[in-house]
Amino acid sequence: MPYVNIRITKDGATAEQKAELIRGVTDLLVRVLGKNPQTTVVTIDEIDSDSWGIGGESVTERRRKERASASLDL
Repeated sequence: MPYVNIRITKDGATAEQKAELIRGVTDLLVRVLGKNPQTTVVTIDEIDSDSWGIGGESVTERRRKERASASLDL
């Protein structure tokens, strides 16, 4: 019984997009590894971007800086 856990930040993934991820990952495991889709478990954890850090800063802060930089480029 495969178990796949996807972690994304809590900003913007619609219910339809999450359903597509679940279907796509399940299909991939069936196609590549021959797994039974009826026993394949996929979970999606949505993490607050303040609680996700990359390179010593939160995703919230990184995105804020990226938006500020992009607006300067216009």
